[in-house]
Amino acid sequence: MDRTFHPQNVLRYCPRCGCGHFEPYGEKASKCHDCGFVFYYNAATAVAAIIKDSQNRVLLTRRAFEPGKGKLDLPGGFVDPLESAETALEREIKEELELEIVTKSYKGSFPNTYLYGGVVYFTCDLVYECTVVEYDHIAANDDVTSAQFYTITEDVIEQVGGQSIKNILRKFCM
Repeated sequence: MDRTFHPQNVLRYCPRCGCGHFEPYGEKASKCHDCGFVFYYNAATAVAAIIKDSQNRVLLTRRAFEPGKGKLDLPGGFVDPLESAETALEREIKEELELEIVTKSYKGSFPNTYLYGGVVYFTCDLVYECTVVEYDHIAANDDVTSAQFYTITEDVIEQVGGQSIKNILRKFCM
C-alpha cells in the first residue's frame, strides 16, 4: 500500500485538543503528545449485495463518483453510525436500485482500502447473497449511474473498481 495517503501521514492535528504534536503511535494509531489522546485507525464497515437473476448472472452497478467513477461495483455502501449491517444493506439497495430485499444470507468479510479526499480509509466489506421482490423496476439512483446483470468472467472482474469486490466476485460468483 502507498503510505503517502495513510492517515498517519495525512492527519496532522489532534482531534481532541487540536494541537500539532500528533504523531504515529505504532502502525494502527496516532498519539497527541500534549493531551495524551490516542486515535486508532479502525476499519469502517461497508456492505455489498450479491443479487442473481434466474440465469445466475450477478447484478452489478456502475459507480457515479470517485473513487472508481465509471467502474463496475456490487450494490451496497457504508454502514451509518448506530446502524446494523443488515439495515444498511436494505437501505443501500433501496437507495441505489429501488429494490426491496426479501432474503439475505451472510457470506463473509473482506478487508479493503478506500482512498477518498486524499485519505485512505480502511474498510471491512461484509458481503451478503440476497433475493429481491422483483427486478422489473430497477432504477439507478444515488451514487450509481446504471445497473445490469453480468455473467462473471475475468474480463468483467477487470472492469470492477475495488479490490475487495473483485475478490468477492472471484470467490462467490465464478
